[in-house]
Amino acid sequence: MSENRRAIYPGTFDPITNGHIDIISRASHMFDEIIVAVADSEAKKPMFTLEQRINMVKAATKNFPTVKVIGFRGLLVDLSDELEANILVRGLRAVSDFEYELQMGYANASLKKELETVYLMPSLEHAFVSSSVVRSILNFDGKIAHLVPAEAFKLIKCVL
Repeated sequence: MSENRRAIYPGTFDPITNGHIDIISRASHMFDEIIVAVADSEAKKPMFTLEQRINMVKAATKNFPTVKVIGFRGLLVDLSDELEANILVRGLRAVSDFEYELQMGYANASLKKELETVYLMPSLEHAFVSSSVVRSILNFDGKIAHLVPAEAFKLIKCVL
């Protein structure tokens, strides 16, 4: 493994939110490189295509020099091998997130014991923001500009 402290921040990012950007920003101070891995995740039936979500994340993270954005399908443990990155970054907003993330962290560790998961809480101002909240608001033509990065908002408006 390289000396570089590389971490993967996986998710569907459907769409990317200010909470995600908060986690990316804070993680970028902890690690040399953050790879934002946008999951295909057909099971979640995303509102936006994989390509649209990758483009939104790229646009929203363009000012983070140590952030790379990729799309992926399959297991995170396989991706971590491919990228030579044994650290996962995950965000926790509430107890419900913790229960799910704890299970996923243990499942990943059972597949690859070297894989560590670092959990970050978003800043209080972003604690309520989730992609599902944004999608729910979008379904009713509500205002989301304050919940998503400006670059992503422009792309969302082009798509919808």
